[in-house]
Amino acid sequence: MTAIINRRPAEGDRPAIVYRAAGDRHVLVEYGEMALDLELNFFVTAVTAHLAEHPVPGLVEAAPGFRSLLLHHEPAIIDRKALIDAVDEAHRAQRSVRSLVLPSRLITLPIAFDDSESREAVRRYATTIRQEAPNIRDNSNIDYIVEYNGLSGRDALYAAVTGTEWWNAYTGFFPGLPFMFPLDPRNAITVPKYNPTRTWTAEGAVGIGGPCVAIYPVEAPGGYQLFGRTVPVYDVLARHEVFRDDPILIRPGDRVRFEPVSEDQLLAARRDVLENRYEYVIENDQFSVTDYLARAAEVRAEADTLRSAREAAAARTEVP
Repeated sequence: MTAIINRRPAEGDRPAIVYRAAGDRHVLVEYGEMALDLELNFFVTAVTAHLAEHPVPGLVEAAPGFRSLLLHHEPAIIDRKALIDAVDEAHRAQRSVRSLVLPSRLITLPIAFDDSESREAVRRYATTIRQEAPNIRDNSNIDYIVEYNGLSGRDALYAAVTGTEWWNAYTGFFPGLPFMFPLDPRNAITVPKYNPTRTWTAEGAVGIGGPCVAIYPVEAPGGYQLFGRTVPVYDVLARHEVFRDDPILIRPGDRVRFEPVSEDQLLAARRDVLENRYEYVIENDQFSVTDYLARAAEVRAEADTLRSAREAAAARTEVP
């Protein structure tokens, strides 16, 4: 018995589509092949925006993933067939992926690298869980990330993080947790996750697992290698006006740019957030897939060289 309930072949620049049953009230829509291809995520973002602008009666929520969309529907109002027909209409309304222009806010966040709270999370892990883990050097993960990516040192890692905008492909795992990928392929970094995971991570910690950078919206367990901390990105209490209408700061399709600050500056900024005095820098903007693809093509040779060096370094580095 298969969970697949319908398929659509690829058409032009539009990806192939598979509909899967996901329980009595959900349908999972998957796009394209199982690959880390941002073009697929741009298509997901466009379809999600279309469904928000053109509500389908009985569709409760459309939750985007990297190359998927989970549709929560009310069967008493709309059955699976009618839901698929409605979503097919949203697909047909999309332009070619390569010509999409998406609404995308650019959010600038401060980051303090190698901060004391991230070091405390690593110290607790080494003390209580795995003292000899290869990804821990002097109560920090940073030198491991540097070695795994074949970088020249910590400054090269910090430059990679601050030298690109990070595309938030989707939000999940915890409410408000962004999963972000570099828009400049030359700034790609990757690293394996903890094994086993930590039992504590500070709110606001910034880490990387695989090729994905995330910000921890709340104190939580976690498996990403930590390299810094930023200001709050989630607050159900809306202590800052930026959270008044939505407790989640970074939405799917937003871009994040990190600016380095000292830890004292970050702590002052975090206090200002709680007292509603901090000014979040958010620019309403658009994202052109055409421009992105053109820029990626310009730097492809350099990015491929860097990727080869990164893969060679990873092969020499012990995995946790």
